[in-house]
Amino acid sequence: MSDDTPNRTSGLAYGDTVGSDGVWMQCLNRAQGTSLRPALFLDRDGVILVETHYLHTVEDTQLEPGAADCIRRANALGLPVVVVTNQSGIGRGIYGWAEFAAVQDKMLDDLAAADAFVNAVMACPFHDDGEPPWNVADHPDRKPRPGMLLRAGDMLPIDFGQSWIVGDHASDLQAGKAAGLAGGVHVWSGHGAHPGQRDNAWKTAGGGFKVLESDGIADAADVLPLLSR
Repeated sequence: MSDDTPNRTSGLAYGDTVGSDGVWMQCLNRAQGTSLRPALFLDRDGVILVETHYLHTVEDTQLEPGAADCIRRANALGLPVVVVTNQSGIGRGIYGWAEFAAVQDKMLDDLAAADAFVNAVMACPFHDDGEPPWNVADHPDRKPRPGMLLRAGDMLPIDFGQSWIVGDHASDLQAGKAAGLAGGVHVWSGHGAHPGQRDNAWKTAGGGFKVLESDGIADAADVLPLLSR
């Protein structure tokens, strides 16, 4: 395999999954049963993990306060938890999939230590300012487009019309709306407090899509009763 192909996976451990189209698509825990159910979609950096600007080292990997509790509560309700993360740092050549995998392993270990788990992880490295072959404008899997969320529906029994997404970017909520979710929670952690993010997040409300806001994922966990009805 040449170094410039989208699915280059040098340094990855067995079981890590980057498809031939270059998107990380990994099912870690299958939901029990086949009946459709609401899912909790979560952005990673700034929501589950503390934002450090192109996070790619284990040493800098730290759970956001309340992240494990929120995910554990979703687990207890039988709600699939899906991580959907843009990873333009890979596309820009700042780090590779091996570094992404190491950060993910640390995140999963820290969640497991708190009796919490995620069901699936989707990651998109494409960006219009990326290096070839990642320099794809308006890639269907890069949020605000819904590709990663829709991929999760191929893995897990998800009722999109009853599901919610939590993100610190307006683009997270825009992706949720485009995927047909019930609503989104815009958190002020990570990039959430940056100028324009709050206003643009609120602009996604309407057309059956609800928008809430919170300081962080700890408060965003209050949306879980809406999913478990």
